[in-house]
Order: sequence, then structure tokens, then C-alpha cells
Amino acid sequence: MLALLALYVSGIACATTEIPSPPIPHIALLLPLNSQGLGTSAQAVHQGILAAAGLQSKGLPVRVYSDYDEAHSVTSAYKAAIAGGAVAVVGPLTRSGISRLANEASLPVPTLALNIIEGHGPAQLYFFGMAVEAEARQIALLARKQGMQQAIVITSREPLAQRLQFSFEEQWTRSGGSISREIEYNGDTTVFADIEATPAGMVFFATDAEKSRAIRPYLPNNLETYGTSQLFAGNKDRMLNFDFDGVRFVDMPWLMREVQTSVTVYPRANSPLTTDLERLYALGIDAYRLINILIKNQIVTALPLEGVTGRISLNGQTFDREALPAIFVQGHAQSADAPVTQAELMFPDQFRNTSSVIPALPVTAGLPSER
Repeated sequence: MLALLALYVSGIACATTEIPSPPIPHIALLLPLNSQGLGTSAQAVHQGILAAAGLQSKGLPVRVYSDYDEAHSVTSAYKAAIAGGAVAVVGPLTRSGISRLANEASLPVPTLALNIIEGHGPAQLYFFGMAVEAEARQIALLARKQGMQQAIVITSREPLAQRLQFSFEEQWTRSGGSISREIEYNGDTTVFADIEATPAGMVFFATDAEKSRAIRPYLPNNLETYGTSQLFAGNKDRMLNFDFDGVRFVDMPWLMREVQTSVTVYPRANSPLTTDLERLYALGIDAYRLINILIKNQIVTALPLEGVTGRISLNGQTFDREALPAIFVQGHAQSADAPVTQAELMFPDQFRNTSSVIPALPVTAGLPSER
């Protein structure tokens, strides 16, 4: 028999127990908390869901179904949740697990999968994730709105870089932009020697943070440069962020230097998390909000949702996430339309006559939702 971990949440109180009889209405979470490979990620999502659930005094209890294999027994866990009284399901995490649910003829309750797969599934299966390919498409639209016309795309042989390159270029050319050059970086920086800044020219980093940081010093300082959240590892390491000064990207409001009211209402994790786990924590917060919208059948009235992960709208069965346009300034990342306030100097004697406030950079925020 499949072993199940049942965790109830009502407000901020929680306890571990066995599945009761008769079934009790609840929100089921298919999260492999005990998995060696996925456990840490699942726990971060779980913490975010509990943080959002803790603000609902009359919300449904939340129960975690964690002892299953996403590649083999996810449907068994799902059926156990329904038998236990689940009125909605959040999860699973992996594309393989989601694909198994998507192959079911029908699903009895609203189900919010925490990743995105190609194709469609049963009527009540919805998808919500953090695909960086969507960020690459958003950057293409943002750069076009800011007047960019020719793009140099820097990529590498890694699969993720290839996906980012394809997603950016597809949206870029569809939006009327042209690709002036594609550069595959393999450690040889001489390939950047002849790059010059042009009035409507830009660079898109499809590479990861480490490679992009190695490349940046070899590009003209006045060349507009863009990337995705892959460039941002948090605001704790200012030295690394200084390497990207002036680079534009998109990421979650949850991670920005200044925060919005819609973000601050939710508590941070009790123990410090890495930036990647903070993103999963934020995903859990918005997943809880979205599953309640589905339960209450409020899609028309509640969307778009200003989430902690971005502005969320529904496109078919997929919840699209429009991330926050951001920029690196003086060793910090901040939303692109925020006033630029000079941070505390790392070397106080370096600048003695600088103003404490400098003008905001010209940006265009608020992209239309991709539908």
C-alpha cells in the first residue's frame, strides 16, 4: 500500500496524522518531500504554500501526499488524494509526472501542475511554472518596445542556452527585429573583439550567469544588453552584480531590491533560502492563490493576478507569468521603473562628490500579456 504523509494546515496550526475516515474536503499537494533529488525543491514550494495558506483564516485544510515516485506512481497518489476527499490538487513538480496525469481521460477536480508541458490535458488540468523560455520571449518584446532593432545573440552549447536562444529569436523576428549576429561562446573572448555599439543594437545573453559574467567585460559599455533571470543570483553578492551593471533582465517581484505591497503581505521563509529556492517558495505562494481561484471558479474576475512571481493570466490551460522588468544598478537588481537611489558605497573614499540620488534610467514597463 502506498504510504502517505498527511499534513493538515488550518491557519498557522499544523499536525501530521493518517488519512481520516470519512474523507475530509481538503487541498491535496503532490510534492515529493522525501525524494533525494527533488525533496529540497518540493520543500521550498511547500513552505510557500503554507505561508499563503497561513493568511487564510477559513481556508480549506492542506494535506501533503509525498511518498510517491513522480515517474511511476503519481497517478496512484492522485487517486489516493481524491479518495481522501481532495477538492483540488496542486502538483506534481516534474514534467514526467505531469505527463502521466495529462494522459488520464479525465480529472475529477481542478488540478494545478507545477511545471509546463507541451500539448493539452484533461479539462481540469492547468499548468503553472517558471519556464525561462517565456522570459526570453518577454525580453524580446521588451527590447522591441524600447526601440531595439538589431540583436546580437550570445549562446553556448548547453541545452538551456539553446532553448533560450530559440525562444528569444522566434519572438524577436516575429516582432519585426532582425538578428545581426549569433555568437557561440566556448571560452574564446576574441570573438567579441569587433562588436560595436549601435543606436538600435543590443545583445541578448542566452548564456548562464557564469559565462555571461566572463563575456560582459569584452562588450562595449554603451551597448544595450539584456538577459533572463538566469543572470540574477540575488542581491546579497554586490561584487558579482556589479559585473552586470546596466544589464536589463526580468525576474520575480519577490526578489527585487524594493518590494511592492502585494509582495510584502506574505512572510519570508523562517530559514534563509538560496535564490533558486526563493523562486520556488514564491511559486508556492502563487500556486496556492491560483488553486483557490480555480476552486471558487473566479478565473474571469480574479485574473490577471498580481502575483509575487509576476503578473499571471490564463492562456488556454496554462497560467502565463509576466515577470518584472529589472535592471542591475550599482551592484543591486531593482525593478526597471524604480527611482535609482545610490547604494552604500563599497569603497567610501572612491566617490566623495556624488549625489545620493541619480535620475531613473529610461525604461518601458508593463508589457502586454502574451496570449
